[in-house]
Amino acid sequence: MQNITVEQLKELLDAGENLHVIDVREPGEYATYNIGAELIPLGKILSLQLDDLEDRKDEELIIHCQGGKRSMQACMMLEQAGFTNVKNVTGGAVAWQDKYGNQKIK
Repeated sequence: MQNITVEQLKELLDAGENLHVIDVREPGEYATYNIGAELIPLGKILSLQLDDLEDRKDEELIIHCQGGKRSMQACMMLEQAGFTNVKNVTGGAVAWQDKYGNQKIK
């Protein structure tokens, strides 16, 4: 697992990269504030309900949560399940909101 900062994520987005950014928080958290990433709660990943991700095993997946701990768990679980290119967003949604306010990734 690699780590990526919100600044690095923003640079990739600004460069026009086609990224798969996944939010592993709970739906209530996502509804309150989100950066526009795809929502797949950590519980689904931990219980290996990976149908939504199965066809992306070799693609870059950028995982974030509120602050970086749950996304780290998700990255470790995905690697154990055979995903080859997962990155954890350090600081998560809190760091994004601190730096970029309510700006969405898409």
